[in-house]
Amino acid sequence: MKGKVYLVGGGPGDAGLLTIKGAECLRAADCVVYDALVNPDLLAHTPAKAKRFYVGKRGAVHALEQEEINSLLVRLGRRGGSVVRLKGGDPFIFGRGGEEARELAACKIPFEVVPGVSSAVAAPAYAGIPVTDRAFAPMVTFVTGHMKTDKPMAVRSTIQGCVQVPHKGYAHQAAGELNLPWASLASGGGTLVFLMGVSSLAVISSKLMAAGLSGATPAAIVSNGTTPRQTSLSGRLSNIAELARKAGIKAPAVTVVGGVAGLREKLAWFEKRPLFGKKIVVTRSREQAGALARELSGLGAEVIIFPSIKTKPLRSFSALDREIRGLGGYNWVIFTSSNGVEAFFARLRKLGLDARRFGSAKVVAIGPATAEALRARGVEADLVPEKYISESILKALGKVEGRKILLPRAAMARDMLNAGLKKAGALVTEIPTYNTLPDRGNLQELRRHLEEGTVSLITFTSSSTVAGFLESFKGADKKLLKGVAMGSIGPITSGTMKAGGFKPDFEAKDYTIPGLVEASLKYFRRRGRCFLTS
Repeated sequence: MKGKVYLVGGGPGDAGLLTIKGAECLRAADCVVYDALVNPDLLAHTPAKAKRFYVGKRGAVHALEQEEINSLLVRLGRRGGSVVRLKGGDPFIFGRGGEEARELAACKIPFEVVPGVSSAVAAPAYAGIPVTDRAFAPMVTFVTGHMKTDKPMAVRSTIQGCVQVPHKGYAHQAAGELNLPWASLASGGGTLVFLMGVSSLAVISSKLMAAGLSGATPAAIVSNGTTPRQTSLSGRLSNIAELARKAGIKAPAVTVVGGVAGLREKLAWFEKRPLFGKKIVVTRSREQAGALARELSGLGAEVIIFPSIKTKPLRSFSALDREIRGLGGYNWVIFTSSNGVEAFFARLRKLGLDARRFGSAKVVAIGPATAEALRARGVEADLVPEKYISESILKALGKVEGRKILLPRAAMARDMLNAGLKKAGALVTEIPTYNTLPDRGNLQELRRHLEEGTVSLITFTSSSTVAGFLESFKGADKKLLKGVAMGSIGPITSGTMKAGGFKPDFEAKDYTIPGLVEASLKYFRRRGRCFLTS
């Protein structure tokens, strides 16, 4: 039975620009064939069992030639299942999606096209350039710097039962061989958007001027548009190529020629976000990293997820089960993390019980995230201390002498709260709900960034993230961290950092994720490395 191939546009780089239908196709994919310009984060939408095929092209370096990609799509389509051909931008705008669609049609493989956001409009938009504007341009023309050859490409695929029609193909021609209707482009009166033309920019400029377009015409170039590595600059047609050369602009880049290009400096917004250009490491577990990563990304930072810890179920639940069955005998139950809540309630459900088991016991949530995790499970915390350190918790609880308190938390968690409660006379039962272990799955990528000296900040949200991180950077590896700023979510985390030989550069006043984000902003502002925002 034949499968179906979906030609999906992955957008220009910002993972948030993937269409809803594109995401749906990825979630249902049995295999994914993807390009070099596709944001790797998009692959997170695919099922774990989906097979992945990288067929990227960077300049003249091709993982697979186009004919081989076509053959692969046909083979996968014939196997059955859902095949996603994930392409950067839009499949039918300089994406060679038309060639792939023709091959599939010739071989009678069912396919659909899922349009994507093209860099032709997205990169200028993120640089503050509207490609059309009533005051400047009534139309826009998209032009590719890669020209089509006059010779049919050699068909090397050997697919049986498929009629293949030779067609003209794209080739990387020398800049001087660009064969475009220069007179029409120069006299069109609208915006010109050139894609894949960085190496040809000097020739493009000279050809347009030779055809009559004024050298004073505003021009701009945007490299790595919509990503945290975006770079844009403005100039005139007469000097944009030289400006790009001096700035070291590299592909992928989009060049805009026309009056609208002069709006960049007034309308630029993406590169003015407060943390733009900062590379920030998030050390939370994979399950919890999302909230902090989203907030930092929304402020312009390039986020590296390095989950220094991971959670693992207990080997035995007998002790936890015993305490769950006796919940009603406690005066207080204190949850210190959303992970603890999740593990505790998972076991509660496994035993066929629900929140009624708490009986008269009151519930404490350390932090708003923990309180929200309880609320999602039908339990409203009786107490959420204003500050999330032992002293504040003890003060909020009041007199605890002789009170029975259950403290479900991670195994090997810091015992400062436990010790404080016992010192105050409480009868404390500390029970493990899950294990935390070091997670080194992303260590090589983080090492690469540190060796390049591009990391601006490493954030820590708990003592366990610090401990897991230090497990990965022992001995000589500690040298990689020299000069890298480190931020702490609160005093307990700071204490663990200091014990490990690292003094935090700043500590959040509000011991929450929003508090850590705000502290990060203030840190960079103090050093003049951050745009001020109202």
